[in-house]
Amino acid sequence: MSLNKSLHLAQRGKNDDFYTQLTDIENELRHYKPHFRGKTVYCNCDDPRVSNFFHYFSYNFEHLGLKKLVTTCYKNQQRDLFSKHDAERAIKLEYDGFREGDHVPRAEDIGIKHLEGDGDFRSDECVELLKRADIVVTNPPFSLFREYVAQLIEHDKKFIIIGHQNAITYKDFFPLIKENRVWLGFGFKGGAGHFISNYEDHAVATDRKEGMIRVSGVVWFTNLDHAKRHEDLILYKQYSPEEYPKYDNYDAINVDKTKEIPMDYGGVMGVPITFLDKHNPDQFEIIGSDYDIKDGLLPHLLIPEWQGKIDRGYIRGIRKYSRLIIRNRKPQP
Repeated sequence: MSLNKSLHLAQRGKNDDFYTQLTDIENELRHYKPHFRGKTVYCNCDDPRVSNFFHYFSYNFEHLGLKKLVTTCYKNQQRDLFSKHDAERAIKLEYDGFREGDHVPRAEDIGIKHLEGDGDFRSDECVELLKRADIVVTNPPFSLFREYVAQLIEHDKKFIIIGHQNAITYKDFFPLIKENRVWLGFGFKGGAGHFISNYEDHAVATDRKEGMIRVSGVVWFTNLDHAKRHEDLILYKQYSPEEYPKYDNYDAINVDKTKEIPMDYGGVMGVPITFLDKHNPDQFEIIGSDYDIKDGLLPHLLIPEWQGKIDRGYIRGIRKYSRLIIRNRKPQP
């Protein structure tokens, strides 16, 4: 079975709990240290007995200056990572720091309590905990990503969560990207993550890790500001009509690689969705996506003479991959 098939089956079966490595959590969250001071962090998809998110925040509680750490999980009290969530009751943890003189949490300091419901992040109990939290940090199930993010936005929460880059193309999620309400974090090395999982790993031998599955295209999504988001993308190429043809159906030029965005072009461009990893809102404006054009939201960009299908951009009759529509705010002469 291919990796993509494994992921699709996981999503359909709601069995897509890929457990995050501690090193990946450390590599990302170290960039947000100032945001955590005095805050209550909520990990609402995490059994504290096995979650590396709990491990990170509990062991760095004083270093980060946290006020409180809260975790909940969905009907899972088993130490086995691949239990079937069939325990009779879900659990909650509320932790407010070490005892004086300690450097690691004691078992008796970790107050684990039973929840009345099943621990689903959408349950009334968990929503009440969410309302009292400042920042949510976790790896939510990919199959529920849309619903999960919608809840965070509804309750106006700050967050750092893992998702797949394909979420950028979701019609109910992309507007958050476009409006600078959500953006990418620092990311996984090489654009792929290794997660603890019981699915068969199909990574090449040089990138295979025992007991883990390699998932390409995973990213961190956040609405907490960070330094990388304000770094200008260094551009070096100059525009020419031959190298950057206009789409047959869009009033925009096509750019196949982010690094090849022309430095001196101030018009509308179509770029790959991987551009978001380099997006600086001070340098570029996100106008929309090819799906926005298809849905009639950017009528001024559609070529009136176009008689073909209105979906993605076409170059000399050949359909291109999904594109974001952007403009350079600071073109260089």
